[in-house]
Amino acid sequence: MLISAWSGYRPYSARFAPRGRGVGVVRVRVEGDSMLPGLRPGDWLLVRRGAVVRPGDVVVARLPGDEARLIVKRAAWREKDGGWWLESDNQCASGRRDSWDFGPLPPVLLVGRVVLRYWPPGRR
Repeated sequence: MLISAWSGYRPYSARFAPRGRGVGVVRVRVEGDSMLPGLRPGDWLLVRRGAVVRPGDVVVARLPGDEARLIVKRAAWREKDGGWWLESDNQCASGRRDSWDFGPLPPVLLVGRVVLRYWPPGRR
């Protein structure tokens, strides 16, 4: 299922995000340099909502304290309480926000796991 309301969604700046924890696939556009070199601004991702997350997976989550905004981060490890420690691949990026700033992410704020970068074509 593709939620078309997300087709123009910007992880760092959008104010609209569907709520709920259902399973499905949504599209997300990357902004910012915090996930360089793997993800670049303008990349489009498919995110599987409710997917099992393992350490090393790239995930989309709601920003703690501003749940209307989404962030794209790497799941580093799972805490004993079930929360996830999320990190940016590029720790030197200006304006980056991850668990070094807000601590472990409560499970309820985890949106899903990135399963595919589909745009731009040809870049793996």
